[in-house]
Parts: sequence; C-alpha cells; structure tokens
Amino acid sequence: MRLSDFHYDLPQELIAQHPLPERACSRLLVLDGPGRALQDRTFSEFPGLLRAGDLLVFNDTRVIPARLYGHKRSGGRVEVLVERVLDEHRVLAQLRASRAPTAGSELLLEGAVCAQVRARQGPFFELGFAAPRPVLDILTAHGHVPLPPYIERADEAGDQERYQTVYARRPGAVAAPTAGLHFDAYLLDVLRNAGIAMEFVTLHVGAGTFQPIRVEDISHHPMHPEYLEVDASVCAAVARCRERRGRVIAVGTTSVRALESVAAADGLRPYRGETTLFITPGYRFRVVDALITNFHLPRSTLLMLVCALGGYGSVMAAYGHAVTHGYRFYSYGDAMFITPGTEAGS
Repeated sequence: MRLSDFHYDLPQELIAQHPLPERACSRLLVLDGPGRALQDRTFSEFPGLLRAGDLLVFNDTRVIPARLYGHKRSGGRVEVLVERVLDEHRVLAQLRASRAPTAGSELLLEGAVCAQVRARQGPFFELGFAAPRPVLDILTAHGHVPLPPYIERADEAGDQERYQTVYARRPGAVAAPTAGLHFDAYLLDVLRNAGIAMEFVTLHVGAGTFQPIRVEDISHHPMHPEYLEVDASVCAAVARCRERRGRVIAVGTTSVRALESVAAADGLRPYRGETTLFITPGYRFRVVDALITNFHLPRSTLLMLVCALGGYGSVMAAYGHAVTHGYRFYSYGDAMFITPGTEAGS
C-alpha cells in the first residue's frame, strides 16, 4: 500500500489540546462484529464490552520530563528532546537549533546543567552529563513534559499527572501510551472485580513515534528501535487466556507491538531488548485479538497498525465517522475499541 492511502482530512478544532476533567469520560467508538457496525459509546462503558476469560495487556512505561531548553556555549538557542536514556550519564536526543552542534561542543541547559555533545547517530545526538547527578534526576528537576507537536501550547502543571497513565511505573518513555490515559483507578477496580485478567508489558515510546514517513512506498520506511520488556508472567497469562478461549486485548498500539514482537511459533517468549516491528495491512496477528486505541495522525505508522487489525476500509470509514461526529483526536482525545474484521490480514 502507498502512504497516500492513509490520508484523511481533520479539522484543526478536533485536535484535543487539553484532557477532559475525568479520564473515563472520553467517548469510545466501537468497531466490532462481522457487520462492522459502528457504536458511539463512552469509555466508562468499556467493561461491558469484555467477556469472561478476556485478558487486558497494558504498557506500564512512565513518561519522563524529556524536554530541556538552553543554549549552545556559542550563544544560539537549543531545545533538547531525549529519545532514550542510555545509562546514568548519557542520553540519545533530538536537538533543535539554528545550526547542529558538533561533537565536543557544550550545551548550557536550564538549572545550570551542562551537557556535552559526544557523537551523532543519524537524526539523534549522544549527550553526556557530568557526574555525580544521574540524568533522570536532572530531567526530573529541570525537564518539561514532552507534549506532542500537535498540542500547540507549553506544558502546564496538570500535564505532569494527566500525560501519564495511572499505572505508569517504569521510567523511560518520551511519549505516553495514550490509550491507557482513559483508565482511572475506579475503572481498573471495576475490571478486577469483574474477573478480567490484567498483565503489564513495558515498551518505552520514543520520539520517533512522531517522525513523519518520508517515502510513498511504506515498505521502505525504517522504524526507529524502541526498548521493550515482556516477562514470563505475561507469556503464561496469554497461554492461560488461550486455554479458556478468551481474547487478548491490547491497551494501545505499543502493547500490540510488544506482544507481536515476542510471538513465536510455539507461543510467546520472554524478551528484553529492542523492536523495530512495523505492522501494516496484510500482517497476520499471532497474539492480539482486539485493541483499545486513540485516534492517530494521518499517514502515520500507528494508523497503519490499526488498519492492519481492524481492516483498512472499516478503519478509514470509522475515522470519517469520528470526524463527522466531532470526536476528539490524538493524545488527549477519544478512543476506539477495535476487533478484527474479515478484511484484516487479507
């Protein structure tokens, strides 16, 4: 398929700039069943769409305050967006400056923090921070919430809590796994009390998730690597779900990529490492049976993944419905619940 196949028109006013007052008050567009009829629901109704024996798989990554502002020692302004924490004193980052800094140059950042440019790796720069302060401590003290570029405002105090899932526990992401933003403590308790099984994987979302695809033939698009962990307990839970004929329901596209990245012919295998899995229409899902997800940008790898699961025609029609009916889009927007149609995998 071509990049242009995944275009849709979106009015600017439908891009959510702030979260709703309550997480579970978002709308939920349901694409389910063989007839692919759309249902307009609210997210608080989500537990009623589940069946006994289903397994929900969440991504427990935690967003770090990954954006820093400052200037080069030569005087030009610079913005740092951390892509990945490499160790206690090194990061891989995107830099925005009038002229790219060279290896060996220094950046003077907020909080009197000094970082040295060590090397360039493609679109990213390796930065070193002086000991003894660990880089995560520096980011926590001086960093800003890395809101996506389509949220056209500076980060605010409330974003520190709302651009984070309530179950986030593993620091390392520079973008939120946004499908999980709709779950609050009460809704999680409702699910537990209903006997719905829940497991957690970790995939640290990188800033590459917002990088545009620059080739018309999508098969030539290189995915940025992202770090993931899937423990043996998750593999065992998926096996038990299969035995009781339940569905594996991924909460977010990151959970999909984590599970499908570790799928083997004889089931899931525990794994810690990187993935560059790119899921497009025609992909045969080995693990995931259904998906909770937000609405994604046109021409994005995330929209392509959703089309792969829900069927290209059905998903694109659902997006048209969402636009017509005023759904809120992107990170702070509304959600979809999607099960495969006959198109998926074809």
